[in-house]
Amino acid sequence: MGAKRGASGRRLELGIQLRQLRENCPGVERAGAKGMTRREAVRGLKDLSEATLARIEHGELNFRRNVGNLRALLKRYSVTDERLVEELLDLNREAPNEDWLTQYRIFMPPGMPHFVGLEAEAVTITAYHPTVVYGVLQTPAYAKAIFETGRPIEDTTSEFIKRHVELRMERKRRVLAREDPVRLRVILGEAALRIQVGSDDVMREQYEEIVRLAELDHVSVQVMPFRRGYRSTHDFAVLDLGELPSRVQADNAWGAVSTSDKPREVDRFTRRFNAMVGLALGVEESIEFMKELARR
Repeated sequence: MGAKRGASGRRLELGIQLRQLRENCPGVERAGAKGMTRREAVRGLKDLSEATLARIEHGELNFRRNVGNLRALLKRYSVTDERLVEELLDLNREAPNEDWLTQYRIFMPPGMPHFVGLEAEAVTITAYHPTVVYGVLQTPAYAKAIFETGRPIEDTTSEFIKRHVELRMERKRRVLAREDPVRLRVILGEAALRIQVGSDDVMREQYEEIVRLAELDHVSVQVMPFRRGYRSTHDFAVLDLGELPSRVQADNAWGAVSTSDKPREVDRFTRRFNAMVGLALGVEESIEFMKELARR
C-alpha cells in the first residue's frame, strides 16, 4: 500500500474515472455511437473549455471552483448511480490547505506541481540521473549550489533559490520519511558524483548523505561507472502509484516537466532502467565507491 491518497492522487483518480465515463457513455452525434469528444462534453458549460477538461482528465485540476460543472458532466455521461456520483464528488473535495504544494507553485516550471504531488504518493520510484545527484537524495547545501550555479544564466533571485531548496527538502521528507516510505531505486551516472558542485565540503557531505540513505531498507542506489555498455542519455523517473496507472517523468530542454501514463512509454523507460541495473555497480559496491569518494 502507498501513502494515504492526497490531493494529487484524488485529482488523478477523478480524472481517470471521468475520462472513462466520457469515452464509454452514449454518443450524442450518431445513434448507437459510444462516447463523446471533449468538445461535445463541454458544449454550453460555463467556464469549462476543452483544454480545461483535458487537464482535469489528466489529474492536474479539479472542479473546486465550479462543482456544478462536474454534476453537469455526470448527467451528460448518463451517470444515474447516486453512490458513484457521491464518490466522484468526494474525490473532488479538498480540505483547506491540504495541498502543501500551493505555496511553491509560483516558483515551479510547467508540469512540475502535478508530478511532485504524485511523487509523494508513489509506492515505488525508479530513477536515473546521469550528471546530477537525484533530487530527493540531495543535501540542502548541494541543492543550493546547483541553483546558484545556474543563477547567472537563468536570472533567478535569492528568493527563488531559497524556495526551491525548501521544496526539494520537503519532497525528500515526504518520499523517504513518511510513515510508509516510498521504495526508492536510483541509478546515478558516475559523472553525477564526479562533477564538482559547490565546495569540497559540499561534495563530501553529499557523498555521506547518499551512503546514509542507501543503507536504509527502502532505498537502493547504484552507480553507473564510466565504461562501455548501454546507458540512457536522459534522466527520468518512473512512479508506481499502486492502484493508479504508473507514470514516467522526464525534463525537457525548456525546464518544463513532461509526464506520461501511456503503458508503452512507462514500459519503455522501465526497460531502460532494468537494462542499466545489470551494468551498474552492485548496491554494496556503490556504497563503497561513494565512501571512497568521501575519504578523498
